[in-house]
Amino acid sequence: MSVANVMKLVAENDIKFVDFRFTDTRGKEQHVTVPVSHFDEDKFTEGHAFDGSSIAGWKGIQASDMQLMPDANTAFIDPFFDEPTLVLTCDVVDPTDGKGYDRDPRSLAKRAEAYLKSSGLGDTAYFGPEPEFFIFDSVQWDATMGGSFVKINSEEAAWSSGEKFEGGNTGHRPGVKGGYFPVPPVDSLHDIRSAMVLTLEELGVPVEVHHHEVATAGQCEIGTKFATLTQRADWTQILKYVVTNTAHAYGKTATFMPKPMFGDNGSGMHVHQSVWKDGKNLFAGNGYAGLSDFALYYIGGIIKHARALNAITNPGTNSYKRLVPHYEAPVKLAYSAKNRSAAIRIPFVHSDKARRVEARFPDPIANPYLAFSALLMAGLDGVQNKIHPGEPATKDLYHLPPEEDALIPTVCSSLEQALEYLDKDREFLTRGGVFTDDWIDSYIALKMEEVTKLRQTPHPVEFGLYYSC
Repeated sequence: MSVANVMKLVAENDIKFVDFRFTDTRGKEQHVTVPVSHFDEDKFTEGHAFDGSSIAGWKGIQASDMQLMPDANTAFIDPFFDEPTLVLTCDVVDPTDGKGYDRDPRSLAKRAEAYLKSSGLGDTAYFGPEPEFFIFDSVQWDATMGGSFVKINSEEAAWSSGEKFEGGNTGHRPGVKGGYFPVPPVDSLHDIRSAMVLTLEELGVPVEVHHHEVATAGQCEIGTKFATLTQRADWTQILKYVVTNTAHAYGKTATFMPKPMFGDNGSGMHVHQSVWKDGKNLFAGNGYAGLSDFALYYIGGIIKHARALNAITNPGTNSYKRLVPHYEAPVKLAYSAKNRSAAIRIPFVHSDKARRVEARFPDPIANPYLAFSALLMAGLDGVQNKIHPGEPATKDLYHLPPEEDALIPTVCSSLEQALEYLDKDREFLTRGGVFTDDWIDSYIALKMEEVTKLRQTPHPVEFGLYYSC
């Protein structure tokens, strides 16, 4: 969409406000709103000033002035605000040099796409994430000096069979690991997902499928179409916005938290990816599962750097409560065409155009701009250095004999461990100035604050373990 078309959209829809949005390091969208009386074509060249020192992990107070530069191609009318409001996704620009701020995730994603082209290896990288999420009726938690707790309320949950509800307990609900995927009334969230899908398509995000996922208590997935790296990250942010706000409108609450409850599957974000050049899919070939050597080396790069990648693709302390065996969590760093216990899967497709690889360890609290960029940089390092991933995994990796199990590496077991690997294994990310050492240092410091907070807070499970000792 051109700037002129955006201005036409504003006029034809009697837009009252314009909402400028950007994504912070943690992956949360932020926004600032101006009345339409203070919006014109100059905003696309002059930007909108804001205080970067108030964003966690960004500029210090001594150098806080930043500019939001709206991207006309991202324009859509917000479906949730009362007043007609146009939304524009922005890049964050440092006014001192007019370049994309090195800690702005969207600017970083554009640098990753530019690096791919400059490397000569390819010209386009396609990504197709599958973020899973839960829809609960309500949730409560607290962590104070006087105690801590969390309580998930879900009429659909397996544990609600003995509860009393207004209008009666219907008894129709998925059991533990029983959500994939019976028809209603067991699947109680079909209509909410359909509403989400219709909204996404109205906003220009193509949807391919929606369904209930494996876990009880409302785990869901909406499958959307692949796209180029930055655009696909933009769409992922729109999907999260639509999911959480639609659930809110229905009087429910949605979360992309990887492991909100014990004893059932967590939420992953499998990321499909491929690299193209001159209109040709470089992942298609005559090797294993129809892959080229390029694709195998790309897999090798992801496996080699997986533990450093974990810090970005699995960026929360809660992420590692999902990455445990037996809950369809891909903890083993291997690849396979059919084996879903492997960290890298090669989906079955009928066409070379659809040939791709699927990284299964990322989760949906990952910042999509950062996660897709990091995966691309790891894969390209594998291609550049011809890192072969070895033989594919054909066995169930959760039930190997101890001597075989010891030979297959695993993802990290904690965020702290992942940050240590990122600190040691960072050079592949910094090529072409995509990620900078300054960004990595600031990211590690930001995430260690989360590690420290959890480390210092007593957990209810610890009372069961140690209270009577």
